[in-house]
Amino acid sequence: MILHIETATDVCSVVLANEGKVIASRESAADRSHASILAVFIDEVMKEAAVSFKDLLAVAVSKGPGSYTGLRIGVSTAKGICYAMNIPLIAVNTLQAMSSSFLLQFPDTPSSTLLLPMIDARRMEVYGAVLNSSLDFLEDVKAEVLTENSFMNHQAEIIMFGDGAHKAVEVFADKKNVSYNSNYKQSALGLIAPAQKAFAAKQFENTAYFEPFYLKEFVTGAR
Repeated sequence: MILHIETATDVCSVVLANEGKVIASRESAADRSHASILAVFIDEVMKEAAVSFKDLLAVAVSKGPGSYTGLRIGVSTAKGICYAMNIPLIAVNTLQAMSSSFLLQFPDTPSSTLLLPMIDARRMEVYGAVLNSSLDFLEDVKAEVLTENSFMNHQAEIIMFGDGAHKAVEVFADKKNVSYNSNYKQSALGLIAPAQKAFAAKQFENTAYFEPFYLKEFVTGAR
């Protein structure tokens, strides 16, 4: 049984899954509420499933890129549970988790379509990357100030989504192979498949020293 924690964006989401099957879940899109509701959500899913922390085999957490504060809250909570229970920590790239979640939400997406998850990173900047339907990265994750050439090294159909993707609609207006899905919802469900794969391969983090993948240094100021 694996506990999955997603706090990299405005959505706080927790999913408890056993062998890839969802047992209990909670999520909220209330802004700036991660610190106050994450522990509550974890407690609720554990009680709903009637399990204790000693029943967990691992904790999976969305490692970033994303919100500095959200990542810090999610990762510190995951590390605390893993350290206390002496169980493995699994870290999943947030953009990969988003792509996994997208395919769960839209299972009819053609396998040839490329995925372009984007996370809002202030003004016209996003954290993004292009992945295929097997969740392989086709280029490095970037903090990108959007231009018409951003992420456009591919001829295949591309679908963009996430809380930063709306910024690219006008920028990519002339790109006939690019479309925007505004119905995507962030969820810890996207962590399940990558976490299962990592668990099977014993790809674990060093709990004591693991840090979130911030991608760039924290900068104060309004979005």
